[in-house]
Amino acid sequence: MKLTGGCHCRAIRYEVEGEPLTHALCHCSDCRRHSGAPMVGWTMYPHEAIKITKGAPKTYESSQHGRRQFCPDCGTGLFYSNASVLPGLIDVQSATYDEPNAVPVRIHIQVAERISWMEHAHELTKYDRYPPIE
Repeated sequence: MKLTGGCHCRAIRYEVEGEPLTHALCHCSDCRRHSGAPMVGWTMYPHEAIKITKGAPKTYESSQHGRRQFCPDCGTGLFYSNASVLPGLIDVQSATYDEPNAVPVRIHIQVAERISWMEHAHELTKYDRYPPIE
């Protein structure tokens, strides 16, 4: 499998080749704060599976061993690595794929840190676009 993706402003483009080791929805506070979202989707690959084809992401040391890479222009989060906990592996923020449906999500992780209202978020009323104005 070969996927392409990039940041919102298209200054950073990448390719990833091979089957992901997993696709997880992470609920940890670091992911939430970095993304501004209640959870973040990550696909995990061997580090050599990723090739940056345009631009250069900026690296942020988000913890003692954690490194987050993002676009320095638009701020889109792209990659995460942690040589201590996940040696030789890299996570790709799955919503940045050109075809984000290409890899089905498999697991939830870090649910000990999940925002409590996220547990039942799938039960909320749904609209294809916006709710009607009353």
